[in-house]
Amino acid sequence: MSQVLHTPPPTPAPADDDLAALAARHGLSVSGARPSLPEYVRQLWDRRHFIAAFSTAKLTSQYSQAKLGQVWQVMTPLLNAAVYYFIFGVLLQTKKGVPDYIPFLVTGVFIWTFTQSSIMSGTRAIAGNLGLVRALHFPRAALPISFVLQQLQQLLFSMAALVVILLCFGVPVAASWVLAIPALVLQFTFNAGVSMIVARLGAKTPDIAQLMPFVLRTWMYISGVMWSIDHLLQRHTGLPSWVAPTLQANPPAVYIDLMRYALIDSFHSSQLPAHVWLLAAGWALLAGVGGFIYFWKAEETYGRG
Repeated sequence: MSQVLHTPPPTPAPADDDLAALAARHGLSVSGARPSLPEYVRQLWDRRHFIAAFSTAKLTSQYSQAKLGQVWQVMTPLLNAAVYYFIFGVLLQTKKGVPDYIPFLVTGVFIWTFTQSSIMSGTRAIAGNLGLVRALHFPRAALPISFVLQQLQQLLFSMAALVVILLCFGVPVAASWVLAIPALVLQFTFNAGVSMIVARLGAKTPDIAQLMPFVLRTWMYISGVMWSIDHLLQRHTGLPSWVAPTLQANPPAVYIDLMRYALIDSFHSSQLPAHVWLLAAGWALLAGVGGFIYFWKAEETYGRG
């Protein structure tokens, strides 16, 4: 007598709604899910000590293999300033008509280097730390912010050398030096926002890191680091009408001018663009808030293959 084997009908797969209800019933959540924006900010604040310690550790290890060690934090921008002085100040004579040209130049180089290094480190903030991103659960914005904080610490070391240069070239200590603090706060906010934008772009397209040096070099040349925007506009009155406001409202130029105005007594308010503090605050708000939200929206994608 033959036996007929009956194959049991396949069990239907549970619907997504059933799985969601089951997870909710047991208090489970999606691993790596993007939290709400207020919760994301709270998580970042809770990890503020990690951000500070991580940035300090990166700064300490940056020159650990060099014999001069942390001295390179000051030597690197000073050597850049010396090269720019020879090429632009001596050969191209951009120092003509610019009082206190060496303090003018060194201030521009130091402040520009802060923005340049923040953006360059931001491009690799996620792509260069995939092991950390995949191993630990934390708000990924902590990485670009910590790299910008690292560059701020390096700038503060350089500022000590800048003060010595100012005093050596006869620039007196003045009450206006206090204005350097809000200027740096606004620039830090701007740099952090742009760093988060390029961090998201660099996480998806690593080639951004190869392109960024060319973008930053062009940006430096139009930001008045080695030459005075004010003197250029006075000498070339036949420029198109859009050139002057574009150069003066350029974010790095705004922060450089604010720092020169704060530190150098021969740099007068007439050389500043109109409503300069509003410009500085506007760029910081636009880049800081916009960059943060732009980065947060892709939180779930960082570290995914």
